[in-house]
Amino acid sequence: MKHATELQKYLTKKRYLAWWVKDIRKLSEAAAVEAVLNYGDWDDVQKIMKILGAQKVAQIFFKESSKPRQNYQPRTKHFFSLYLKKYASRNTE
Repeated sequence: MKHATELQKYLTKKRYLAWWVKDIRKLSEAAAVEAVLNYGDWDDVQKIMKILGAQKVAQIFFKESSKPRQNYQPRTKHFFSLYLKKYASRNTE
């Protein structure tokens, strides 16, 4: 998958985003999105949206953040809920 390769290359350069993973290739897209939204800066967010597409990021975010057990920080979850509802299609259900 082309997206996975680009995402892996990007996260390899930005090891601080997923410091808990020894092998970036084993990181799922959902975990990568979570890491970038929780720990990245605005440039990181824009880059992951360019790689995966805003709709895919929104789809992953809304699916994962609605689970009872998830790791999004409350402020991050609130901000991206508002941001992605406004700027990305919410046809994710």
